[in-house]
Amino acid sequence: MPSGFSKRCCLMRADFFYEICISSGCIIADWFWSCHAMPYASGCVDRGRGRLLISCRDHPGNLVDLIRRRGYFTSILSLQDALVSCPQNGDGCPTLAHEHWLGSSQEQDALECLDFIKEVKVDWLIVDHYALDKRWEKLLKPVCENLMVIDDLADRDHECDLLLDQTFRRRSVDYDLRVPRDCQLLCGANYALLRPEFLSFRPHSLSRRSRPQISRILITMGGVDKDNVTGRILSALCYCAVPVGCKVIVVMGAAAPWLDDVRQLVSRMPYQAEVFIDVSNMAELMAGSDLSIGAAGATAWERCCLGLPSVMAVLADNQKFAAKLLEESGAALLLTIDDFLVLRLNLLLAMLTYNKRSLRLLCENASKVTDGKGCMRVVDRLINEVAR
Repeated sequence: MPSGFSKRCCLMRADFFYEICISSGCIIADWFWSCHAMPYASGCVDRGRGRLLISCRDHPGNLVDLIRRRGYFTSILSLQDALVSCPQNGDGCPTLAHEHWLGSSQEQDALECLDFIKEVKVDWLIVDHYALDKRWEKLLKPVCENLMVIDDLADRDHECDLLLDQTFRRRSVDYDLRVPRDCQLLCGANYALLRPEFLSFRPHSLSRRSRPQISRILITMGGVDKDNVTGRILSALCYCAVPVGCKVIVVMGAAAPWLDDVRQLVSRMPYQAEVFIDVSNMAELMAGSDLSIGAAGATAWERCCLGLPSVMAVLADNQKFAAKLLEESGAALLLTIDDFLVLRLNLLLAMLTYNKRSLRLLCENASKVTDGKGCMRVVDRLINEVAR
């Protein structure tokens, strides 16, 4: 236990490493960055409620240093040499599709967490991990006051007091048979865990879209973009009718394997273009952009909060459900990354450039998806439950 650590805490079990963040679209950083400015992680310390502790496994490319720079205590679980399969057990729990992401068996993971938290009182245990289900949760639940699960797949059973799924139009009925009857369900994009700056920039961003035009395009395919979708989009834009005077902004992470290639491509673009690395002002960049070409992951809620018209590319299977619903609601347009990319992108750009009504409707529909207050709603619920 870290020196000086409070005897009361909120514990989060999640793994932060680039491969999971990009392939699953689970940008869990949104949660703890939000918590930094929220009552439970900050104000509750002054009220004697303890600190936020994050427990994660030592996967290659993990983001532990980033978490620690934000001032959070971290518990590092060792990566096992051989991953232990979890076959169907007596409770009828099947092998999980993402169990190989855990780095150990669920039982071993639970035992390691139990060993670490035996000296503290956990008000809330928050778990966000596709490789954990009710088997892990049953082992940890007796040592915490409350247990919360963050999920967006609705594909496995949970043993929890509260479940959050911030997917647009997710229904509580999707979890009725997967959680205890007394479990509280927070479903839908109204509970999207966005960093506070997105709420701050929302009024400015929405007001500047009253007369929409495309003068700045933002491209963001995730921090790593291991398949170089960014490069394919940029190459396609070279053959598209981009509005005169339009600037292209590309956002990537420093660990992106194709970063140098993208930089070279940007230097040869027929349009004004620039690459930004590991930005800390994404809300500002989005608010100042007129069109986004991005992945259909968690950043979709950020774009919607700011009413930013979006052309989305589905980069992972778990993004398909939300992407389809956003398209059906008129809050985003889908772009297939295939051999016809130039044609598809050119048609979309032409429609949005010359049909101002389509661009305006895209702004309006996106802004209705989430208002940016989801984190406050969730944290208020956590605090109220502890206060009972």
